[in-house]
Amino acid sequence: MPRGRYSLYDTHDHSPLGDEHFQCATGPTGWRYVSQLTTPSGAPAGAVDLAIDDLGRPIRLQLKAGDWQVRGAALDGVTWVRTDPTGEHATEGNVRAHAFTGASPAFYVAVARRLRLAPGDAPVRVRLVGFTPPVLAPLTVDQSWALVARTAHPTDNGTLDVDEYQVSALDTGEQHTVHLAGDVVLSAPGVELEELENPPSVFGTRETW
Repeated sequence: MPRGRYSLYDTHDHSPLGDEHFQCATGPTGWRYVSQLTTPSGAPAGAVDLAIDDLGRPIRLQLKAGDWQVRGAALDGVTWVRTDPTGEHATEGNVRAHAFTGASPAFYVAVARRLRLAPGDAPVRVRLVGFTPPVLAPLTVDQSWALVARTAHPTDNGTLDVDEYQVSALDTGEQHTVHLAGDVVLSAPGVELEELENPPSVFGTRETW
């Protein structure tokens, strides 16, 4: 079961946004990721709990950022409830989308699992609903994903495949690169893997919490 720490930073000026302390594991029915977020000073800043099924569909999403909360799942596309800071007014939403996205590295793994691309496949268009701190307001985005390379790296625990994805925003044409090893993000815009205990999980194997 991988566990570790990502550092998060602003992609425009590279200022630090805090850390995400995570653990994740594959299981009999899919994959689960949980994390606690902290500010650069170490204060609590939120939490992520994401579970996907064996096909990569989000069966449960719980996000917290400050006083805001979001709960969501795959239902007629994706459906969610967003709760305001007072807790008095909850708003519901539904979009014909494939999955969720957001600031957490977990979403890169989840989308890659949903698409199941192979090197050489044509780019695939995907519609996502994103929630970004600090207010977790929903935003529907269209992206293009392509798996441009898969490189085998020898390790003490055997060979580890590292996948390089090219992700393009279809509204702006902006492109960025994401490197994944199993269920761990090695690098992505605004994300750096700082600590990792245990090797990444390989999808298809079974682990329990």
